[in-house]
Amino acid sequence: MSERPLPIPRAAGAPAELERELRSAERYAQSALAPATRRAYESDWRVFADWCSERGVPAIPAAPAAVAAFLAAEADRGFRPVTIGRRAAAIAAAHRAQDHPNPCDSGAVAQVLSGIRRRHGTAPERRAAPLDLSPLEQVLAELDTSTLAGLRDRALLLLGFAAALRRSELVTLDVEHLEFTTARGLLVRIASSKTDQERAGATVAVPYARAGNDRCAVRALRAWLEAAGIHRGPVFRRMRRGDIVGAERLTGQSVALIVKRRSKAAGLGPEQLSGHSLRAGYVTAAAAAGVEERKIANVSRHKDLPVLRRYIRAATAFDDVGEVL
Repeated sequence: MSERPLPIPRAAGAPAELERELRSAERYAQSALAPATRRAYESDWRVFADWCSERGVPAIPAAPAAVAAFLAAEADRGFRPVTIGRRAAAIAAAHRAQDHPNPCDSGAVAQVLSGIRRRHGTAPERRAAPLDLSPLEQVLAELDTSTLAGLRDRALLLLGFAAALRRSELVTLDVEHLEFTTARGLLVRIASSKTDQERAGATVAVPYARAGNDRCAVRALRAWLEAAGIHRGPVFRRMRRGDIVGAERLTGQSVALIVKRRSKAAGLGPEQLSGHSLRAGYVTAAAAAGVEERKIANVSRHKDLPVLRRYIRAATAFDDVGEVL
C-alpha cells in the first residue's frame, strides 16, 4: 500500500542529475488536479487504502474484485452514488499516477457502479435556493450604503448576480480583471474557474441596468471601488473595525456568510441560501424572463447544459403545462 494518497510516478533508477527536474515534474503533476479535487481524491483514497489494509489486500495495484467489493460495501454503508463514483475516480487516479492498470476499467466494477446507481438512484442533492430578483431587491433595500461595508456588499451581491459568478470567482477578482466601458457597461475577465482548471479564461459582459433601475451592478461596483479607494488588487476585501477597508481579499466562505447575514436582515430565511444562490438567481431570473438558453449560457458559462436546464425547468415549470381547472 502506498504511503502517499495520490503518488506521483518517479522514474526508477533515474540518475541524480535529473533529481531537480523530477521534483519540478512532480510539482506540475500535483497541479493537474484542482486543489479541492485533490483533497477529495486524497480523502477517498485513504478510505480505500484503510479498507484494504484491514482485509490484508493490496490497495495498489488493486484487483478489480477488491474494488468492486469496496464499492459495494460503501453502498451498504449508506453512501450516495455520487460519493461512491468519486471514490472510484480516486482509485483510478492513484493507479494512473503509478502507471498501474486501472482496476476501475473492469467490466465487473462498471456493473457494480451501474447497479448501485439503479438501486439507490442518482437524483442530485438539493441545490442552493436561488436569490432571484424579488428577494434580491428585499436584501438590497436593507443595506446601509452610507457605509463602506454596505457599498461593498451591494456591489458583491449585484455583480455576483448579474455575471452569474461563483463565490470563488468573486473573491479572486482583481481590479485588473475589470474593464469599464462608457457606453455599454463592464467586461469581467475570469482568469480561472471550477470548469476552467487550465486557466484559458473567460470574459463576461455586464451591461448597465435600464434607466431608472437602481439594481445596476456596474454602477454599484464603481461606487464601491471609488469610495474604498481601490485602484488595483483584490476587488472585494475584508473590513476591519470602524468600517475600514483591509488589504486581504474575502474568502469564498465570507461570500456565503454575507449572503446569509444580509438575507436574514431582510427577513428572508437564510437556511437554503449560500454563495451559489447569486449565480442560481441569475439563471432562474433570466429563464423566467424568457432569455434564450444560449444567452444564459454565455453569462453562466455552463459547460454541462443539462445542469443549466435543471435551473431553467425550475423557473419555467408552470409555463409548459395546460390550465385545466
